[in-house]
Amino acid sequence: MTDWRQHRRDRAKRRAAEFALDHGHLTGVDLLRAAIDGPFKGEIAVASSFGAEAVALLALAAEVDPATPVIFLDTGKLFDETLAYRDLVIDRLGLTGVRLAGPDIVDIAATDPGGALWRTNPDACCFLRKVTPMVQALTPYAAWVTGRKRFHGGERRDLPVIEAADGWVKLNPLAGWTKRDVFRFIAQRGLPRHPLLERHYVSIGCAPCTKPVTAEDGGIRDGRWAGSSKAECGIHLTSNVPIASAPGRPSDIAHEVG
Repeated sequence: MTDWRQHRRDRAKRRAAEFALDHGHLTGVDLLRAAIDGPFKGEIAVASSFGAEAVALLALAAEVDPATPVIFLDTGKLFDETLAYRDLVIDRLGLTGVRLAGPDIVDIAATDPGGALWRTNPDACCFLRKVTPMVQALTPYAAWVTGRKRFHGGERRDLPVIEAADGWVKLNPLAGWTKRDVFRFIAQRGLPRHPLLERHYVSIGCAPCTKPVTAEDGGIRDGRWAGSSKAECGIHLTSNVPIASAPGRPSDIAHEVG
């Protein structure tokens, strides 16, 4: 019998191809509406860091359906400003489907009891606090909406709008947006800005591993894991990560915020 993980991957490829055939010309809110109200109804979630640019995607999702599931990953190392901003955005947009995911306390006790793994092995820290809990939280869903954009560079430079990856149909509705597009949209909609933007944080993750970018020619992600070659936490590089549970099985990892 075919391993169910391979079956899940094959199904995602098939569904991504079918969706792209009918909707591959769409982006932004039109793509979200086609997915949320169409073939992925009840099977789709938005993953959001509530970071510097996140409110743009969240506003579009709320425009389609404010009850759309939104997975927010609290690593236990986030800025206090991010947590406060999350609550502000939820209230402003009327989001009712935000679910909190985070690392297992038993895993933390076994792997990072002192809380300093980020300093000695950032890849292992990201795997513990980000990759594993996000995969667990998203396993019940067939489609995963991300806020990634090509202008972030690196492995995102050629990002497709619709893709099949690691057993999910991944939708990147803002893939083609520029930095100017994002912040013009935020300004035009009167959406709240992350408070750390005023302190030159342009890409905001965990507090110990995020620094301000002061150089005028600095890249959008230069402040993440500054001083190292690391550029991705690994959430979008999950090929070798075991899926948490069989398709359709409810996850007990994520719970509603509020």
